[in-house]
Amino acid sequence: MRKTLDTIGLTAFVFLAWITLRALYGPNRLAGRIPMHFNIAGHPDAWGSPFSLLLLPSLAAGIYLLVSVVARNPTEVNLPVCVTPQNRARLEALALNLFAWLKLELAWTFAAIQWFTIRVATHQRQGFPPTLIPLTLAAIFATVGWFIAAMLLAGRTVTDS
Repeated sequence: MRKTLDTIGLTAFVFLAWITLRALYGPNRLAGRIPMHFNIAGHPDAWGSPFSLLLLPSLAAGIYLLVSVVARNPTEVNLPVCVTPQNRARLEALALNLFAWLKLELAWTFAAIQWFTIRVATHQRQGFPPTLIPLTLAAIFATVGWFIAAMLLAGRTVTDS
């Protein structure tokens, strides 16, 4: 399952890079100014250079690489339960799945933000969907919460029996 999640996350990262490069260097490249920030209603309230679109792919790559490096050594990750020889394998598997899900969710979130920013910049949309950020944050926090609960359960069931 982790390989599938990593593949989907990498697909989002490639999509993010593609739409960014297409907006900057493609046949209908962005010129002038683009929205850099949106208010709570989803309307742009700050503007910048088209090359500021490079910020999101850079952040996405940095976060993706950081989480990937941390995932390469799951024994060094601080977990919410006491790790014992009996529960170590299960807890490490849960931590690795959590990392895979977070990379996927964050990559698609950045890709969606970039997509809507470019659509507003090209006048294909009036504004940014105001529910996008709250919904993606809810999904990320739900994912983390679910995995923490699963780790607590995995740590308790093995050590209490």
